[in-house]
Amino acid sequence: MQTNTPSRKTVKLTRRGRLVLLVSGAALAGTAVVVPLLTLRDDGAVRPRTLVIPEGWRAVQVYAAVDKALALPPGSTKQATAGAGLKLPDAAEGNPEGYLFPATYPVDERTTPRSLLSAMVSTANRKFSAAPVAAGAPRTAMSLYQAVTIASIVQAESATRADMGKVARVVFNRLAQGMPLQMDSTLNYGLGRSTVRTTAEDTRIGSPYNSYQRMGLPPTPIDSPGEDALRAVYNPTPGDWLYFVTVKPGDTRFTADYAEHQRNVEEFNARRRSLVQQRSEQQGHAEHGDGERGDGAQGDQRPSRGPQPAGR
Repeated sequence: MQTNTPSRKTVKLTRRGRLVLLVSGAALAGTAVVVPLLTLRDDGAVRPRTLVIPEGWRAVQVYAAVDKALALPPGSTKQATAGAGLKLPDAAEGNPEGYLFPATYPVDERTTPRSLLSAMVSTANRKFSAAPVAAGAPRTAMSLYQAVTIASIVQAESATRADMGKVARVVFNRLAQGMPLQMDSTLNYGLGRSTVRTTAEDTRIGSPYNSYQRMGLPPTPIDSPGEDALRAVYNPTPGDWLYFVTVKPGDTRFTADYAEHQRNVEEFNARRRSLVQQRSEQQGHAEHGDGERGDGAQGDQRPSRGPQPAGR
């Protein structure tokens, strides 16, 4: 940990809070496999005609979606990656994480895990190198693989498309200052989970994805970023920000001042406590038959995409 970084007990870099994920997470949770177009086979079975991979999905989610879409035993698609001959960059060392591009893919009787994975990687290679996405690439010293890795963090940490350029700038600013990224999104990836809360014990795990303890970027992307996220990496918004927190949906605050960040975090915490109290009251009413539990009561159950704020 760098000496120019505030103590782990008093600061975390970011918070992709439960409040923001109340809406976006709900949509994602409903898309484990998206197959909007169906057809009836000769034997009467329904077979999906398209498979939608959302932005921000991890490879394990993509594998599970392909298995389900092709009616294969769980684990089949993951096993197929080794012999799929995917055209990945050398730096990936055969790991397709980050290159299973989010898009809609056709599925028919001839579709195999290998053909779908190849289509996703080919799409990623084409999209990541096409203008205007890579228009800023000549001005940077990053490799494409590094850019995709940062884009995957930006994808995971951004509440909105408008925030992406600022989140990218925070990443670059912290790297430039020799500060650890301190992102829950990378830590959770290393732990193989998505969670709303990160403990001090979590941040001590010996993982290359533990950006609380390890300097620099994680060794691989942590999800499948879209074009907007990569464009933000190549063209980050100008600014000196080092911290950000989503106080409420549509209100993500970026700052270079730690004291201001702490005030923003406390405002977030106050709002979170209020939501927890509301949820408790709604549950109590529901148990006594006095009313139904509202959707907002589930706000604290969202998977987190960013570090917990200070002052938990």
